[in-house]
Amino acid sequence: MSLFSHLPKATEPDVPAANQPLAERMRPRTLDEFIGQEKLLGPGKSLRVQIENDNLGSMLFWGPPGCGKTTLARLIARLTSSEFVSFSAVLAGIKEIKEVMAVAEQKSRSGHRTIVFVDEVHRFNKAQQDAFLPHVEAGHIIFIGATTENPSFEVISPLLSRTKVYVLDPLTTPQIAELLRRALNDKEHGFGVDRSAVAPNNESVEASDEILFRIASFANGDARTAYNTLELAVRSTHPDEKGPRVITPELLEDVLQRKLLRYDKAGEEHFNLISALHKSVRNSDADAALYWLARMLDSGEDPLYLARRMVRMASEDIGLAEPGALAVTLAAKDAFDFLGAPEGHLALAQAAVYLSLAPKSNALYTGYGAVLEDVQKTEADPVPLHLRNAVTGLMKNIGYGQGYKYAHNFDDKVTDMSCLPDSLAGRSYYKPTDQGFESRLRARLDEIRKIKSRSAT
Repeated sequence: MSLFSHLPKATEPDVPAANQPLAERMRPRTLDEFIGQEKLLGPGKSLRVQIENDNLGSMLFWGPPGCGKTTLARLIARLTSSEFVSFSAVLAGIKEIKEVMAVAEQKSRSGHRTIVFVDEVHRFNKAQQDAFLPHVEAGHIIFIGATTENPSFEVISPLLSRTKVYVLDPLTTPQIAELLRRALNDKEHGFGVDRSAVAPNNESVEASDEILFRIASFANGDARTAYNTLELAVRSTHPDEKGPRVITPELLEDVLQRKLLRYDKAGEEHFNLISALHKSVRNSDADAALYWLARMLDSGEDPLYLARRMVRMASEDIGLAEPGALAVTLAAKDAFDFLGAPEGHLALAQAAVYLSLAPKSNALYTGYGAVLEDVQKTEADPVPLHLRNAVTGLMKNIGYGQGYKYAHNFDDKVTDMSCLPDSLAGRSYYKPTDQGFESRLRARLDEIRKIKSRSAT
């Protein structure tokens, strides 16, 4: 018996077993059925061309759970008529790897190709990874590794240098909703019903676009999670003799064990809610900010999207009136990265309240906007000679650095030297308010201007 006989193969039956999970049954059979990763698999893209030309090298797929790493590896094996062998870090030891590699070497010499798929390759230790190396190097196998971790840190350098790393993106909510829609309509592998059959062996299933989108949003980029949720929802429906199984909002709420909130990550409600959060913070309404933050989190919004928006708020609406606001929002982002959900949500809530109660100033925001306007509307004037470093004799001879005033040589540490291009001399962009710490900056700026005025007379 072949050592491959006990391992998953690419030569799967056309009609999967009925007891297979929906996610397994719905794996695409062609590149056109594959949803997502257009930057790799779109028409004319490098990886697609390699697959279509049957000209593959060893590779690593790096991406989040449920984005299609395993599916793509199996699809490659199927489309290239290759033997497909899958390894797990939990089940595969050095002995098993070496035995299978020996068989793959024999098959290679007889003209048969083997794709060795290593899922969660970051869990394989150095010795396990080393066992693949000589066979990758010799071309006995095509090695495909999948990892959710940065391969730069988790894959040994010799193996990494012999593979091409492809970065896979998480699936978007609309993409996952489309996969679920296919599953409902697929008569062979999903929940679709062949109406032409005399006695359909299953009832049809109906779910609104809103329901599918909610499942997709809950999955947070993981197609497998979405399929599992849909399958559980279908199993939880009650068949009707005269009609289809219907997935209702109430049933889905029971399946997810959470209240369904109207939300669309890519639609108007998303923008309405983030607008409400931002404007609540700007208006120093901590209670409203907490409410809108919780609404978005509970509806399945990406917490790191909210963290990024609050970092923006710290600079746009608070700025130097409370310089610590930026540090607080960045710390909240790091805390969520460290803790994950739901514990990390509290750090985001802390940042939202801090931003709400901090003194407000948009002086930095408007000042930077004024600078950009001048940058875009005026000539790109050269740097004044007195601000340039004279690093060679020639530069010194033509005036580089001439007239530069070293501020530390002056009692007030301020000079009347202009640091803007001549065409913009005298421009004033940053105009601090009297709010919070910015009131101290305002007083300091007034003091600097007085010193410069005295120095110029």
